[in-house]
Amino acid sequence: MTSQRTRDRLIARLRRQGINNAQVLDVMRRVPRHLFVDEALAHRAYEDTALPIGYGQTISQPFIVAYMTQLLLEDGMPGSVLEIGTGCGYQTAVLASIFPQVYSVERIEALHLQAKKRLAELEMHNVQLRYTDGTGGWPNLSYRFDRIIMTAACTEIPEALVAQLNDGGIMVLPFDNGIDQTMTKITRGKDGLVSEELEKVAFVPLLPGLN
Repeated sequence: MTSQRTRDRLIARLRRQGINNAQVLDVMRRVPRHLFVDEALAHRAYEDTALPIGYGQTISQPFIVAYMTQLLLEDGMPGSVLEIGTGCGYQTAVLASIFPQVYSVERIEALHLQAKKRLAELEMHNVQLRYTDGTGGWPNLSYRFDRIIMTAACTEIPEALVAQLNDGGIMVLPFDNGIDQTMTKITRGKDGLVSEELEKVAFVPLLPGLN
């Protein structure tokens, strides 16, 4: 279930779906997705599908993880990334395997604690985690992020996240217009925010408050 052949099949599928960044593909092959799901589902870890992780949440399908990560790498390598929605920590682990510094927030305490344990076991020391409401971004930080990734769908982009995006920075998120959800890339340019609508997607909703 965790053989190299199984992982290679997943990478081949990702290539066919348009993931062409060699660094992303290498990390997707190396990060042990089976460690981030329940043991009963470990045999399905390298299928290209979302899987339940409890608390009404899911681990995103590998294509979505790779796709969002690839979007973050457009226009150069960022120094810092803020992730809204740590979940089980899989996307966080992928980010931490590429980017110098990753900050991640999670509103469900049990998931936050599980992710913290898993990432520590994988010795990913360039990650900072917070149990907090993601709509407020990363609290009490004196600088802006080069990249922001949101792993829950929003109907409005939280102002706190816009304020924490660096000049020239990129934000990638699923936007819910009330009819469907679209992966959206937002770039902070000289004249303000520029939005680009991409793939149709399906994510759990972004919720305020802690659980």
